[in-house]
Amino acid sequence: MITAPSQRRRGSVQSFDAASGLGMVESGDETWPFHCTALADGSRTVSAQNVVDFVLRAAHHGCWEAADIRSAN
Repeated sequence: MITAPSQRRRGSVQSFDAASGLGMVESGDETWPFHCTALADGSRTVSAQNVVDFVLRAAHHGCWEAADIRSAN
C-alpha cells in the first residue's frame, strides 16, 4: 500500500530498454515502471542494476510509476 507517494525511495534499475525508453525500478519486493523522461539528469538512458532514488507519482493509466529518478551514488 502506498501511503506517501512523494516520499523518496531507494531502489535499483531492474531493466531498461533504450529503444522504447521504458524501464522498471525495483525497491524491496515492489517494482514500478518508468519512462526515460523521468530521469532527473536529463539523460535518456540508464544501466540495469544502477542504484537510484525516486518518488512515485500517479501514471496516466491509473497505476503508480517511478519519477524524478536520480543516481544514488
